[in-house]
Amino acid sequence: MTSQTWRKSSYSNGHGGMCVEVAHWRKSTRSASQSNCVEVGAGTDVVGVRDTKDRDGGTLAFQSQAWASFLAAVKAERFG
Repeated sequence: MTSQTWRKSSYSNGHGGMCVEVAHWRKSTRSASQSNCVEVGAGTDVVGVRDTKDRDGGTLAFQSQAWASFLAAVKAERFG
């Protein structure tokens, strides 16, 4: 089993509340060595998306179901 590093947003004020933590960020294998990419990190109830060039610059957070619907729509458009 691999060890996971958890990261909490630097915008969290330490008082709990609306914080997002993700255990593993990943970039598409189709990105290869491209630098203009985004990474996706899945938490329990949310999916985070961030820019690979500015990992500490902010994270967009989506509900897991909304992210799944987005991916299904993209795949349908591309492969449908």
